[in-house]
Amino acid sequence: MTLAITPPETSPAPVCEPVARDAREFGAYARTGGWAFGLKVARSVRPGGQGSDETPKVSAKEFAELAGCSPERVMRYYKAWDRAADDGLVPHFEALAPGQEVELPDADVWLSYYVSRSGATSGRGTAIAEAAEAEGIRPTKALEVAENPTALRAAILADPATARAARQALLDRVREDPELQSELARDVVRTDELKKAVAGESRAADRIGYVRQIAESGQIKTPAGQTVDAPADLRQEAERHLSLIDELDEGEDAGEWAAEAYDTMKSLVVEAVETDPGLRVQERRTKFYSSLQKATKVFEELTFDDAGDFYEDDMVQRLEELQRAVAVCIESLRGARG
Repeated sequence: MTLAITPPETSPAPVCEPVARDAREFGAYARTGGWAFGLKVARSVRPGGQGSDETPKVSAKEFAELAGCSPERVMRYYKAWDRAADDGLVPHFEALAPGQEVELPDADVWLSYYVSRSGATSGRGTAIAEAAEAEGIRPTKALEVAENPTALRAAILADPATARAARQALLDRVREDPELQSELARDVVRTDELKKAVAGESRAADRIGYVRQIAESGQIKTPAGQTVDAPADLRQEAERHLSLIDELDEGEDAGEWAAEAYDTMKSLVVEAVETDPGLRVQERRTKFYSSLQKATKVFEELTFDDAGDFYEDDMVQRLEELQRAVAVCIESLRGARG
């Protein structure tokens, strides 16, 4: 017969009180985060307006001296608790007595009320916090970045994604910040690389605009300056080029595509003019009147009140040659009239 021997139950080894206390405090902090420290401040620091004879609580300055930290740090916990009390998450200061325990919110909620930097209480800090909330991030993260511009610069220099985010943020801000607009404009004109890049992008944008205008309006501008309806096949070609450009990935260089589309459409416009007899005649007529108007304007702007000061024989000779050329033009036109 086999006997089953049951080992005697053993009691866990006793834990010394300091270890047990640390474990309990660690567990409390793990569950409640900053609320545990916020409670210590809320139940020990007297609210403004209360005298020392009305409550056993102490001032924030006295509490900070006892804690070995700055009064500003104590007040950050105090204000976080105050905001949470206004939202009904925790009791107000007046309802708390020193040493009193209350049920605390979850640790994750603490960061919504606690601001770890004193700069957050300034006008600048408030603006940063509001912008952070609008972007859906914690204000503490944005404030941390704002207080360390050197780290921000390093991230922009090292990481293309960070640089793109910074560029987009600047573009969003520059629309409503005239001073920043002027500063950026000055930076561009003073930097040769940026000037060249801006000129290239501007040229590409103008070329794309030329193609887009044909595709969307269905009209072309001839070399002489006429605006006429575009042939159907020419407009379709403009639409094809435009669709290729619009399908480019964001950030992909459109310069070569724009140049090809622009050159193609320019050639097609010239071809459209040359293959249409009526349009070709009108084009030549428009070009003639344009040249005549420019020449007329030049002569109308000439003055001879002080001709004696700048007269040279060569001037008269050239004008006489021009006069003969004009006479030939007149005779040619009269002959064409029949």
